[in-house]
Amino acid sequence: MAKVSIVGCGAMGSVYAGLMQEAGHGVHGVTLWTDHVAAVNAAGLRVYGDSGDRTVRLASMSTTVDEIGECDLVIIATKSFDAEAAAKSAAALIGPDTVVQTIQNGLGSPDVVANSIDPDQIAVGVVGGFGASIPTPGQAHHNGREITRFGAYRGPSRERLEFGAQVWSSAGFKVALFDDIDQMVWEKLLINVAFSGSSFLTGLTIAQIINDPKAWRVASACALEALDVANALGVTIDVGDPIDYIRTLGLRIGDAKPSMRLDAELRRRAEVDAINGSIVRVGAETGVPTPVNSVVVDLAHAAGSAYIHEADVTRIG
Repeated sequence: MAKVSIVGCGAMGSVYAGLMQEAGHGVHGVTLWTDHVAAVNAAGLRVYGDSGDRTVRLASMSTTVDEIGECDLVIIATKSFDAEAAAKSAAALIGPDTVVQTIQNGLGSPDVVANSIDPDQIAVGVVGGFGASIPTPGQAHHNGREITRFGAYRGPSRERLEFGAQVWSSAGFKVALFDDIDQMVWEKLLINVAFSGSSFLTGLTIAQIINDPKAWRVASACALEALDVANALGVTIDVGDPIDYIRTLGLRIGDAKPSMRLDAELRRRAEVDAINGSIVRVGAETGVPTPVNSVVVDLAHAAGSAYIHEADVTRIG
């Protein structure tokens, strides 16, 4: 069994942690969310939803990486804007054979992580269709587990890549390995772009967005702009009809709200720049118009300006 550290043990990270610990791995969770740390240490971590219901005792749950030591697998599961700080803090967990999986929404985070961690040890991951949330500290709920994919950033070797994937498989996740990480990332990004900004602005669940003609018109337009940008970059997208793909995966976790909406409800910084904003940014670089995503990004920033300030403290998880 593997010694695993999850840096960014918020909603998604807690789902990973609970299922991996239940499978027999020794999981160390790290998050700056002190209430969550205290609740897990007091009564265990409850993970429930699509995978069933269990409460587990992690190997450790803390706000720092101190005293964890070298791990077999390090999972950086923070928000995109916390990836740099997380990568720097994770250095103490990494030995010569450690596999580091970095899992963030949007574009660009693996490059940021590679500034602090040997690129030959990094695997890029995308997960989707979880609909994860923390209803109360110490508990993580998820609506599904649709996508779990990994590919090598520059390394690691195929053997180490498969080792990291096996840890997930042993915990009940359906894992696929990709040689083309651009395809892997962009196929997930289409879903994020469709639902993240639209839910952030409307407060609707994913199914409500799909079933509301006006909301769906905006969401699907965001996704089609992302597809245009991907095509301009020459990225392979192999999902059949993209709108059917997005609708089908969305309805599987229809009751969920994307993380951007949950962040809005908690009055926390959301990943609009990494998700919808990445389409605007790369669209400008490639000469592809992205008017709908541009409006969504501007409105999201305007909405968040009431409670997000430059002095806000960066958190891990």
